[in-house]
Amino acid sequence: MSSLVEKTADQCSRKIISISDSAAPEIKAQAHAFRDQVCKTVAFYIREAIRSDRTIVHNALTDAGHAELAKLIRRL
Repeated sequence: MSSLVEKTADQCSRKIISISDSAAPEIKAQAHAFRDQVCKTVAFYIREAIRSDRTIVHNALTDAGHAELAKLIRRL
């Protein structure tokens, strides 16, 4: 999951922030640093969304009487 999360976050941050090849070196460096921070933030929230979804699925399975399956989902 982690590599998929990182790859998706990187793709997202590149779509959000484009960096011109003709920009001044100082501006490029700032833009790259900012894009790296955006990537980390996006990855964090993707992971949080995955955890939240697993919790929802776990609770739905528990409520439906599938405790063993819910435990397996929780372990992912």
